[in-house]
Amino acid sequence: MTGAVDDYGRLIEAVAATRDRDAFARLFEHFAPRLKAYLMRAGAPPGAAEDFAQDAMLTVWRKADLFDPRRASAATWIFTIARNRRLDALRRESRPLPAPEMSLALEEPEQPDALVSEAEEAARLNAAMSELPPEQLDLLRLAFFQGDAHSEIARKLNLPLGTVKSRIRKAMIKLRIALEPLRETP
Repeated sequence: MTGAVDDYGRLIEAVAATRDRDAFARLFEHFAPRLKAYLMRAGAPPGAAEDFAQDAMLTVWRKADLFDPRRASAATWIFTIARNRRLDALRRESRPLPAPEMSLALEEPEQPDALVSEAEEAARLNAAMSELPPEQLDLLRLAFFQGDAHSEIARKLNLPLGTVKSRIRKAMIKLRIALEPLRETP
């Protein structure tokens, strides 16, 4: 990992620990323009991209204590926040979501250990999904991979909306349990 990557993580940790305004200013100065450019490439108009970038950085300020450098780099965490803010806004507006190929424009290349970790997590997810009953798996695919709203799924499959929501909730609970990190015993 490069020194800059570590520095950004440390800056987020300083914001979390002491609400360090200088650390946040450095994060904002570095990431805000990059977030705006990324969001514009993803289809957001310039004004909206700037709003999303500022909202994402405000979230970094408020939720810095949730950053975990073992799970993601600072850039990945911040870009994911911005991407999710934009997707949330599109959902509220009932606009079509961008294609799943929309990738995060990260500055640093993925580290080999991170790639291995991601591959292991993907394998665990695939194994956990293969254990789901077909009716739950089908609903997850429609909801998360195709981006269909619950009401649209209910209409497509001629199911009550409550049944769709219940099956998706049960599937998510099963996946969360299956994907919990292995607990170390002393």
